[in-house]
Amino acid sequence: MSPFLFARLSLMVFLHYFVWGAWYSTMNIYLTKTLQFPGAQVGLAYGTTAIGALVSPFLAGIIADKFFATQRLLAVLHLIGAGLLFYISTLTTFSVFYPALIIYTISYMAGHGLTNSLTLHHSNNPARQFPLVMMSGSVGWICSGLVVSALQLESSAGSFRLAATAALIMGLYSLTLPHTPPKGAGGKISLRTILGLDALILMRDRSFAVFIICSFLVCIPLSFYFTWTGTFMGEVGVQNIAAKMTIGQVSDVVFLLLLPLLLPRLGVKGILVLGMIAWTLRFLLFSGYDSQRDASWMLYLGIALHGMCYDYIFVMGRMFVDSRANVQIRGAAQGLHAFVTLGAGMFIGTWLAGVVGQSYAKEVGTAMSHNWQAIWLIPAVLSGALAVLFALLFRDRTVVDKA
Repeated sequence: MSPFLFARLSLMVFLHYFVWGAWYSTMNIYLTKTLQFPGAQVGLAYGTTAIGALVSPFLAGIIADKFFATQRLLAVLHLIGAGLLFYISTLTTFSVFYPALIIYTISYMAGHGLTNSLTLHHSNNPARQFPLVMMSGSVGWICSGLVVSALQLESSAGSFRLAATAALIMGLYSLTLPHTPPKGAGGKISLRTILGLDALILMRDRSFAVFIICSFLVCIPLSFYFTWTGTFMGEVGVQNIAAKMTIGQVSDVVFLLLLPLLLPRLGVKGILVLGMIAWTLRFLLFSGYDSQRDASWMLYLGIALHGMCYDYIFVMGRMFVDSRANVQIRGAAQGLHAFVTLGAGMFIGTWLAGVVGQSYAKEVGTAMSHNWQAIWLIPAVLSGALAVLFALLFRDRTVVDKA
């Protein structure tokens, strides 16, 4: 891959994740503080990305693979997304806001697969080049958080309008990307393949079955972080929330670079258990945080654990799946992993987080307040129990290629 092509693909990934970061991290603040949606509705709103992860494979798998060049479909999706994001920024009732956000997230989540396939198509050494290009996504998310805080958009519809502007730029830029023809033109694409059901044969192996089940279950408690952290920080008096939450993306890069060094020493099981323990520690730090005393280190340490929490569960998980599946079912296996984690697990998790958040909410004057110690303790217990369960049941000696 030439340096110019690398820069073009990196900018694509940067813009794609800038769009997501602009609205996702602080949407909970906007919904609770400005629109005054109850916790259950906030949870459902965050569950729209899970719906997008469940539905988008049909869009990307059928349309992109058979009929349209990848870069053109990516452009269309982001241009439509720009209009939807602006429309969403004008909505104030949940009955309209929620379905509009579902439609948008379906279009956006389909873009994940398209940016991945476009990058892989033009990489002559995917093992080395793909992770470097994808790292631009973390940079894009960091920059979006800094811009949101600089413009003080955390609690306003301006975050959605910023995302709409970035989506418009991304849509137009996508038209300039290298031509990537549909790879499945003329071939047959089955529902079984799109849903990753061809990979179910791997469930006959105990270690893989334990991994998939625990990956699904761990996504339930970890959804609390994405659903409530922004609101939590706002209620305890933190300023420039979006910018400070980018500490997590900085650590994302650091722990991703550490992964190849730790993997030979800890193995697949050790890395995955470490990731689950990191989630437990993060929620315990949040639960123990007290704004009345100088304990800000607990809050920021919890955010800084994000790289270990995310990379050692999701990135390590994808690497494990790749190592266990042969070339014929590798795509299906990754689809199955995404379906049970980003789709089913996250949907149930965000719903539960919303219900729990609403249960521990109370009105203080005209504003809402939450019992955060109780809220964060629930996912801490769940993720801790899963770490123990996984450590006891998972048996595997797979050697993961770190090239």
